[in-house]
Amino acid sequence: MHILGIMSGTSLDGLDIAYCDIQGDSFELIAAKTYPYSDEWVRWLSTLENATAYEYALINVELGHYIGQQVNLFRKEYPGPVDVIASHGHTIFHQPHLGLTTQIGDGDAIAAETHLPVVFNFRNLDVALGGQGAPLVPIGDRLLFGQYDACLNLGGIANISYDTGDNRREAYDICPCNMALNHLARRKKKAYDTNGLMARKGNVSHSLLAKLDTLDYYRHPLPKSLGKEWFVANFLPLIDTDQLSVDDLLATTVEHIAHQVAGAVKGRGIGTMLVTGGGAKNKYLIARLQAQIPSCRITVPAKETIDYKEAIIFALLGYLRLNRQNNCLSSVTGAQQDNCGGDIAGLIL
Repeated sequence: MHILGIMSGTSLDGLDIAYCDIQGDSFELIAAKTYPYSDEWVRWLSTLENATAYEYALINVELGHYIGQQVNLFRKEYPGPVDVIASHGHTIFHQPHLGLTTQIGDGDAIAAETHLPVVFNFRNLDVALGGQGAPLVPIGDRLLFGQYDACLNLGGIANISYDTGDNRREAYDICPCNMALNHLARRKKKAYDTNGLMARKGNVSHSLLAKLDTLDYYRHPLPKSLGKEWFVANFLPLIDTDQLSVDDLLATTVEHIAHQVAGAVKGRGIGTMLVTGGGAKNKYLIARLQAQIPSCRITVPAKETIDYKEAIIFALLGYLRLNRQNNCLSSVTGAQQDNCGGDIAGLIL
C-alpha cells in the first residue's frame, strides 16, 4: 500500500512527508521531504494553547489546508500512486490525566485539498481508554526496526522504546530534548545548535543540572508522557535565566538529556540502540550519551532514517488502521487494551 506519512513535531522543524510502500512489517521509503514552517506558522503553533477558542478552531482548519497544499506540492515533485495519507497533526494540548490530547490539522481539510482519504487523530482513542496516547511509534519500532534492542528518538522530546523480554513493548517520554535546545539556540538567533558546537564550548552548571535532574516527572512510574504544557511550566523557568551564558545553558541541558537517557537504558539489557530524530545530528549530544552508556552500541543511521523515521511509522499506523489491526500498545500507554486508533476523512473507494 502506498502511503504518505506526515509528521509535525514539537521542535517546529517543519512538516515531514514520507512517501512509503508499506507491506505488512516491511517498508520502502520512496521519497521524503521536509517543508519548513514560515515564521507566522511557528508563531501560531508555538502559542496556540493561549489563543481563543475561535482562533484555535480556525488554525486547526487552516493547518489542514496547509498540509494538503504541501502534499500537493510534494506529489508534483514525486509523482506516483498514493492510497492514503496518514497525518499525525501538530500537538497543542496533551494532558492525558484529564483525558485530553489534541493534534490540529483537520483531516477533512487535508482530504479536500488532496482528494485522498486521510487517517488522523491517532491518539484520541487510546486516551479515551485511559492511556497516555503516547508514545505511538513503539509498534513501528517493533515491526520495522526490531533488530535493535531499543529505539531512541531525540526529537522535541526524547523518548525510548524497548522489548522487556516477555513479548511486551515498553516505551515512554524521557525528557525534553530539541524543544529545550532549540529554545536556547534561538536566543543566539540560531534555529538550532549545529553539531552541538555551542554546547561544546560551554561549561556545565552543576547546580542547574541538579535542579533539572530532580524534577518530579523523573520519579513518576510508567506509563508516562510529556507535553509542551509541562515543559513550559516546569523546565523552561529553570533554563530561562540570564545568570548563565547560552553556551553554558546548552552544555548543561545536553548533560541533563544524556544523564536521563542513560538512566532509561541502564539495567534493561540494552546492548544496541538505534538513535533517530533531529538530536541524532547533534554530535556533541551523541558523544555525551555514548560516554554515559559505554556498554551500549549506539547506531546513528542514514540521514533519511534520522529525519523521517516518525513519518515512516505514521504511514505504518495508517496502514494498520485501514487493515483494522491494532496500532497502539497498551503495554506502552497504560490503556485498558491494545487499540486501533485514527479517524478517517474522505472516501476509500
